[in-house]
This record gives sequence, structure tokens and C-alpha cells, in this order.
Amino acid sequence: MEQISVSYTHYSTSVGNNLVTVQITTKYRYEMMRKDKIKCYCEVAITEACKKHGIPIIILKILNEHVHLIVDCPRTLSIAQLMQIIKGLSAYILFKICPDLRLRYPRGHFWNKGYFCASCGSDFERAKKYIENQELHHSS
Repeated sequence: MEQISVSYTHYSTSVGNNLVTVQITTKYRYEMMRKDKIKCYCEVAITEACKKHGIPIIILKILNEHVHLIVDCPRTLSIAQLMQIIKGLSAYILFKICPDLRLRYPRGHFWNKGYFCASCGSDFERAKKYIENQELHHSS
């Protein structure tokens, strides 16, 4: 198991982090990331979307029909804005990289409307363990 250390960010007037655990699912829960190629594209799209807006990704786990991630949400963003960036921009990038996805999603909505998002600052180790064990959990 890989050791991940989470440190506090120092701002001009405060110190801390805003770790958030996120789960997003594909529209209609289609298993779109079964193929390694699409899984890789999805990872690139989410990583680029977060990088463009200065959102550090701590953990990213992509499964067949959903994605788990832990990010350090900048204090200037609300949760709704965070989700709009992660879901909206990553879908935009995915459709640019792989136009064939439009055969399944002609309207350009790759992700489901809903999402799960919760703060995990003090429970980081538990959230990390949960995400790392998802493949085992979904295989049974």
C-alpha cells in the first residue's frame, strides 16, 4: 500500500487543508471504463480539469462505471463549483479526446447528474482505505 502524506497548505492568513472525497458515476451507470483505453482517457481528463483550476488530486481511482477521488478543494471554490469543474470540464475533455463516446452520449452528458461529496480531513486514512479497496468490494 502506497504511503500518502497529507500536509497543510499555508495561506496568507490561515493554515489548513480542505480534503474532500468525491464519487461520480457515468450517466445511466453504463460501464464505460471497462476498456483500459477509456479508463486512461478518463484519468487524463479528470487530471487535466483539476490541474487547469489548481485542484490537487490526492487519490484517483477509476472503476468500470464510477470514479472515486480525494482532492484538496481550494478555499475559493464551493463544492458545487468543484463538481462543475470535475464533471463538466472532464466530460468536455473526454469528448474531445474520444469523439466516439458521442455514439453513447449524443448530448454530451458523460456523468450522471448526482454525485457524492463529503469532507474527509480528519478521516483521511479511512477514506483512503475505502477507495483503495473498491475493486475488491465491487468484484464480489
